[in-house]
Amino acid sequence: MPRLSYAAPATVPDAIKLLAGAGGLAKVLSGGTDLLVQLRSGRLQPELIVDTKKLPGIIGIREVDGGFVIGAATPGAVIGENAALVAAYPGIVEGTNLIGSTQVQGRASLAGNLCNASPAADSVPAMIAAGATAVIVGPAGTRTVPVASIVIAPGRTSLAKGEFILEFHLPKPKAHQSDAYLRFIPRTEMDIAVVGCAVNLTLDASGTIVDACVVLGAVAPTQVTVPAAAKAIIGTKLDDAANAALAAAASAACNPISDKRGTIEFRTKIAGVLARRAAKIAYDRAGAR
Repeated sequence: MPRLSYAAPATVPDAIKLLAGAGGLAKVLSGGTDLLVQLRSGRLQPELIVDTKKLPGIIGIREVDGGFVIGAATPGAVIGENAALVAAYPGIVEGTNLIGSTQVQGRASLAGNLCNASPAADSVPAMIAAGATAVIVGPAGTRTVPVASIVIAPGRTSLAKGEFILEFHLPKPKAHQSDAYLRFIPRTEMDIAVVGCAVNLTLDASGTIVDACVVLGAVAPTQVTVPAAAKAIIGTKLDDAANAALAAAASAACNPISDKRGTIEFRTKIAGVLARRAAKIAYDRAGAR
């Protein structure tokens, strides 16, 4: 087992230098709620942990041009207490606040939940559905990419050596736009999603859906955006026929596994059920704006 070193740099260039210069595996500590468990189990054996929480701006939420900038290491508890963010993106906050217990919420971060690259990550579907982007810093400079492009396989991301996420950007919500996130779990709390679903909708003044995004979690190796599900409800007022088409499209997009928490057949069916329910919540929220 390699000897483990720890560093908590105070500047972004120093953090990049440490990560890029590591000879073996280097891991970023954003919240640590996944990383520490993996270390203790022996699943990961890095030679270096770089704690990013001392970097300027990496913790906190600010409003910019009607949208939001969320520091990558901002704890879920802080996200859940931001009234403006809760009002603008309730679905993102719902997903984030489902990560673990109250104690975990004091540490767990959006960047950690995303870069752990679990198909069942609760905060990720609603971020994708909202069109969120991530600002990534590294040896080659700064780049901004859609959150949807970061997870490429279970446990794997598109980040290169020396790169890490500095912050997330959420666009300004449109008039009559809102979202929702639901998941199914075997227990009542503190469990991993068997299926997750985020829906983001925009309505016109008459209540007709003019834009939509449906994203599933835990039903494929990565989160799944379902254009056919969005198409099924655009141009409708979410009537019964539209809801049925939405559910069918969501189920058809699934490529899950069977395990002790759920079979392929169960996950496929539940994806349609959750899509219907999340769409109704998002529709009602959007209509109330």
